[in-house]
Order: sequence, then C-alpha cells, then structure tokens
Amino acid sequence: MTEPQTGDAGQQPQQQPPPARHGWSKVLLVVTGLLGLAGLSYLGVSEALRARLAADGTAAPAMKLQKYDNGTMSLADFQGKVVMLDFWATWCAPCQAEMPSLIKLAKEYEDKGLVFVAASRDEMPDAPLFVQEFVQSRMPELAPYVVFAPDELAAIFQVTALPTLYLLDRKGQVVDSQRGMLSEAALRQRIERALK
Repeated sequence: MTEPQTGDAGQQPQQQPPPARHGWSKVLLVVTGLLGLAGLSYLGVSEALRARLAADGTAAPAMKLQKYDNGTMSLADFQGKVVMLDFWATWCAPCQAEMPSLIKLAKEYEDKGLVFVAASRDEMPDAPLFVQEFVQSRMPELAPYVVFAPDELAAIFQVTALPTLYLLDRKGQVVDSQRGMLSEAALRQRIERALK
C-alpha cells in the first residue's frame, strides 16, 4: 500500500465544484406556488364566511330598534324600499374607513328607493355615548342612519365580524351580503343590482 503524497509534486489539482447556481428560479417557483395556494385558500375562506352569513331570502325581523336620534324603527317599516343594513362599531377601523362611502351612496340612491341603516354593535349600555362622541366629533352626517343593534338582531344576521353588510330587497328579504369592507365601486355595483 502506498501512502498518499503530501507534497505539491505529483498531486492532481483538485477540481473546483461548478459555480453554485442561484436557486432563484426554484425560489420563484416555490413562492408563486405558495401565493397561488394562499389565493385559493383566501377564496375558500371568503366563500365559507359568505356561506355562514344569513342566507339569501332570509326575512328581516319586525323587532323594534332604538334610533340614535330618538325614537324607534323596524326593518319591516321599509317594505317597498331596498335596505342597506350595515353592522358596524365606533372602534372598528374598517367600519370607519367604509362609512363615508356608505353615507355618500345612501344619499345618492335615496330617491331611487334605498334606505341606509347603520346598525351599531358597540357594547351596551355605553353604546349611545360611544356613538354620540363618534358622530359629533367625526361624522355628523351619520346621525340620521344610526340604530343600536341588539344581540338578537346580530344573531339573526349571523354577525360575527365587523363590518358586515346586507342588502334587503323591497320585500324585506336578504338579496346580498358581505363580511368585511367594500370599495365604493363594489358597494355601488351591489346597490344597483339590488335596486333592479
């Protein structure tokens, strides 16, 4: 047996490994695949959440709701009109962001038969104080639309997150619903569809 030589003489030059290829294409493929899966998951979750909302055709209850600016009203009072029923709260940032569009569209479509009901889910018994502070300091034009939504109403409409929006047809039945904030364009499209 011969010992391997330790000197430079007679040694074969060691081969250098090929330059490492950047695995960017593999990384890009993996990231794209993950984003695709995330997108599909999101659509699945959105559809599942939509499925957990009150079903189309659900009739609005006749229960009396306390109005912010005094008195009571019932969703049943609006037979013959399309109702845009928005469940919101003063502490909900997406609700606050969406509210100016809801008010704008409520005014724009009022003469076409749209009624806007902003159903506050702020915690009772302090909800009137929270809403008063919010309306007076941030959004005075919201006042005529606000009612206080009791737990019974939230249960009927399966409100588990805010904002949650329903459109009720002229017979007082659910024709559209959405959990989460919508753009003004998306809101407009849904309102116009409900008014037809």
